[in-house]
Amino acid sequence: MRSETPAVPVNDSAPGDGLVKAGVVLFAIGAVATLVTVAPLFLGSDPFPTVAYTVSMLMGVGFAVAAAGVLRSIAAQRRQAREASAPAAQPR
Repeated sequence: MRSETPAVPVNDSAPGDGLVKAGVVLFAIGAVATLVTVAPLFLGSDPFPTVAYTVSMLMGVGFAVAAAGVLRSIAAQRRQAREASAPAAQPR
C-alpha cells in the first residue's frame, strides 16, 4: 500500500524556505500598500499620510528577504553537494 500517507511526517523544507515565504508575505503587503498609496493620484483625492508610504517600502524589504532565502538555499545545496562528493575524491 504505497498510496497511504506515511505515519511519520516528512520534513522536506530546505534552509532558506522560511525566509522566502516571509519575503513573499512582506512583498505582497508592500505591493498592496503601493497600490493604495498611488490610488489617490488617479482618483483626485487627498494623499495618504507618510506612514502609508513607509509601509509601501515593505515591497523592497520583502524582495531582499526572499533573495536572502534563495541565497541561503543555494549555499546549503552547494555545501551538501560538496560533502557528497568529498569521500569519492579522496585518493586510496
